[in-house]
Amino acid sequence: MNHTKLNHSVRWDRVCSQPGDLARIPRLQSLRILFDMMLIREFEHAVLRLKEADCVWGPVHSSVGQEAAAAASIRALRASDRMSGSHRAHHQFLSKVLGAVLDDEWDPAADELPAAGVEAVRRTLGEIMGLRIGYCGGRGGSMHLRSAEAGVLGTNAIVAGGVPLATGAAYAQQYRRTGDIVVSYFGDGAVNQGAFHEACNLAGVWNLPIIFCIENNLYAVGTRAEEATAVDVLSQRALAYNMNAVTVDGNDVVALYETMRLAAEELRAGGRPWMVEVLCYRLYHHGGGAAGSAYGYRSREEEEAQRERDALSRYPADLREAGLVSETEIDAMQEKAAACVQRAVEACTDVAGGDTAAPAVKPDLWPSPEELEVGLRSAGGELADITYSRRSDFSDFHPITYSAAIAGVTGRWMERDDSVVVIGEEVASFGGGAYGATKGLPKRFPDRVRNTPISEAGFAGLALGASMCGMRPVVEIMFPDFALVAADQLFNQIAKARHMYGGTTDVSLVARTRIATGCGYGGQHSMDPVALFALFPGWRIVAPGTAFDYVGLFNTAMQSNDPVIFLEHHTLYGQEFDVPADTLDYYLPFGRAEVLEEGTDVTVVGYGAMPGRLRRLATVFAEQDVSVEIVDLRTVDLPSLDLACIGHSLKKTGAVVTVEEAAASQAIGPRITSALSLHYFDELDGPCYNLTSADVPNPVSRALEAAAMLDDEQIVRTVVQAARRQL
Repeated sequence: MNHTKLNHSVRWDRVCSQPGDLARIPRLQSLRILFDMMLIREFEHAVLRLKEADCVWGPVHSSVGQEAAAAASIRALRASDRMSGSHRAHHQFLSKVLGAVLDDEWDPAADELPAAGVEAVRRTLGEIMGLRIGYCGGRGGSMHLRSAEAGVLGTNAIVAGGVPLATGAAYAQQYRRTGDIVVSYFGDGAVNQGAFHEACNLAGVWNLPIIFCIENNLYAVGTRAEEATAVDVLSQRALAYNMNAVTVDGNDVVALYETMRLAAEELRAGGRPWMVEVLCYRLYHHGGGAAGSAYGYRSREEEEAQRERDALSRYPADLREAGLVSETEIDAMQEKAAACVQRAVEACTDVAGGDTAAPAVKPDLWPSPEELEVGLRSAGGELADITYSRRSDFSDFHPITYSAAIAGVTGRWMERDDSVVVIGEEVASFGGGAYGATKGLPKRFPDRVRNTPISEAGFAGLALGASMCGMRPVVEIMFPDFALVAADQLFNQIAKARHMYGGTTDVSLVARTRIATGCGYGGQHSMDPVALFALFPGWRIVAPGTAFDYVGLFNTAMQSNDPVIFLEHHTLYGQEFDVPADTLDYYLPFGRAEVLEEGTDVTVVGYGAMPGRLRRLATVFAEQDVSVEIVDLRTVDLPSLDLACIGHSLKKTGAVVTVEEAAASQAIGPRITSALSLHYFDELDGPCYNLTSADVPNPVSRALEAAAMLDDEQIVRTVVQAARRQL
């Protein structure tokens, strides 16, 4: 057997500083790093004291012991660079916001801390305490910190949840050629999450300007990293994605600063992505201020040895020995940091009964309960100037297939808005994607219609990060079932981002997916996800049943500052529908249903392909002497349901049936009729009825699938019985 050793083409180094390296860093940079470290240490101890006094609600994951990992790395960046972080990110957030508000010429050894710096610390503490003065109005708290002005995309409570988001921000910087980079900070546990690997692969394939920074503090909660990870050096993960990798001691301030500076410099020049593993240590337990040794998973001796290596002991001494700062100046910097933090504590708390009493939150700083839903969705101002159309506004029509309408209106937006990109699996293949929904677009916009790896979590999260940086991605999820692969990004991240970050970010993205019920694709490709998406109020859900409706609703979705999911039934793609002959630039409103057929005996409600199917059964209903009013919901998310339209119909008919192909447990009908029962109980002559397919995953067998699927006979029988009050 002949064996040839394979070599990797990127660097993989362990870096440490040498005597004399400190002199290469500009003095003010060195002092700013030290000041940030001091302030973070003071801040974290203050937060822990406030937690003990019950002034902080929820968990506190302190960064005591990891200050240098943030301060040294962030000082190597531009103020305009962006970052994301994990649940343990107070240190990174403080360093980034201070870097954004303090002038580069500010000397922490000689100058007073400017008011903007004091305010940044106050607002950070206010957010952690859940107060209205916080950066997110108290919505995010300790784990969900965001400051767009400072370039903090958002910190994240889901391990590795923010990593795909950071790749999206990096894609936006690359696309816009800003020259800025993104740093994604996360802990050692994240390297075992699928989202991390999907994001790294996308970054490697697309050569994005991003640094993946692993803060390896050796433990998850109480499990050592070596027990949870198959590799000894976590930066080895980078080699699988053809990115440069470095492992550096997080207490070696000079080595960390220079590593990040070099990585950023190479990225700005178009180099490969980087992964930087920072070996550090949290001096306290996972959450709170107790020692980890109190829980038995590590020893006091280990903790004491780590304290002796602490950068806050070593680094000031190095600066003093290098003649860059005096002991008096170090003391002055420490006093400034402590005073700044104390001012923040005093701004947020009262101490009743003297200095020895426990602090209490100032009552007037709590957010108002009336603000609870603010930011959950856009207030709609971006749609205020739209003039909505009706079919009757147009006189000249021509036929077009449903799939051609999707491609046509998407291309129209790509023509007029260069922030619109289309991403997904195979969207640039075959001249127009797997279903023809991007037909002609790859040729017209070769750099803006991009195939992704098979990594739904990765590209869904990328779309979120790109949208938070001002882009308008259109994302194709090939089958709705694949949304479950991307569940964290779609539901924990995209659906919650606006509200979680206090309404400080728009999430302007459109997702599309093809419902393939009745195609023989089996239980993992045949889902109708309407009720799944409806569980998360951040999503708008649209299910157009015609090409005319698709174009109008897509145009509105592309103007919206909320995420919108389009549910496209496979039977519609090849059908022809009439659309205006001379324009694709008309709009239809969210939340307005349409009565397709008027009747007096029963109201039948559907969405997507179902209303057209019901219309084709109209003659059958008539033969049964039943007058059916057919309502096409078009918009299916619960906050946007046109209950008024259905209620008006109920005043005529007194009975309602919801009809959908979804399996019973995945149906939206029960939630619709629950709302109708509350609002229009007096109009009902009998119980509401929900008609669905069988409550099973769709079988592949043609015979069994036919048995599972809702058929016309069931629809007719149920609707007739409801009309005759026989249910």
